[in-house]
Amino acid sequence: MQNPAPIALFVYNRPEHMRRTLKYLQDNLLAADSRLFIFSDAAAHTADEEKVNQVRALAKQTAGFKSVRLIEREENMGLAQSIIQGVTQLVNEYGKVIVFEDDLLSSPHALTYFNEALQRYEQAEKVMQVAAYMFPLTGRDTLPETFFLRSISSWGWATWARAWKHFEADIDKLYAQFDVEKIHCFTVDGTMKNYWKQLLDFKNGKNDSWAIRWHASVFLQAGLVLYPAKSLIENIGHDGSGVHSIIEDSYRVHPSRTPVSTFPDTIQEDPRALAAVKDFYRHRKGTWIKRGRKFITNQWFKLKKRLAK
Repeated sequence: MQNPAPIALFVYNRPEHMRRTLKYLQDNLLAADSRLFIFSDAAAHTADEEKVNQVRALAKQTAGFKSVRLIEREENMGLAQSIIQGVTQLVNEYGKVIVFEDDLLSSPHALTYFNEALQRYEQAEKVMQVAAYMFPLTGRDTLPETFFLRSISSWGWATWARAWKHFEADIDKLYAQFDVEKIHCFTVDGTMKNYWKQLLDFKNGKNDSWAIRWHASVFLQAGLVLYPAKSLIENIGHDGSGVHSIIEDSYRVHPSRTPVSTFPDTIQEDPRALAAVKDFYRHRKGTWIKRGRKFITNQWFKLKKRLAK
């Protein structure tokens, strides 16, 4: 593989999560040929400074890649602005980028998948993102090895400069383009209403999500995202350790150890994959008993985090 895409790794204050993420990335078949850029945000609070320093020390010791560059933010930017600026910087320089956060364990074939897809669909304007995570779908063995869907993923992804230029940071400009029909489609035919809630929450200052704006930007361009049927990413951040995370097990998967060998020739949303994802969305919260236990657990955990500050 010539000229693999640069890898952007966004980190903050979780050295142990980062250590595992790096170990899995180092085990990738294309790691030694890939440039790694580690974007380290500055501490938002004095209590975070020690962990941030540990993260930066770990970054400086990192090897196993073609090159490793640490970008140390002097002021706390927050995850959203850090990702927006970092991705913009790298696509402007290299034309493409692979994006990781500090809590994502990858298959040894993930970088190969990303780079092959980036090359294959480089000129396909309708393809705007390559995603490596996939939900624990029922019947995934009956699905094609890879397929297109309308929704983006923020858990291990890649894109091109030609697609990222459509990223719209202004929520009011995005919001103004939606009508009832588009909202229904944006929420995967009403099965994932949380997407619209996230957009409204951002508009009302209740979150600082880059992902929901990227999702809306891709959707409003009628863009598509490539996915594998078997996830190449495991998110280990649902242990409540992240700034924006809660305790959650509905999305738990283990990275596939099998290389991806086939990609779709026809660029359109796959109806079988769409049906499987919609089924997952409908049932992901589980029974009312499970929902109640999860709610109580997370409320208690949030209280403990507030008291610890």
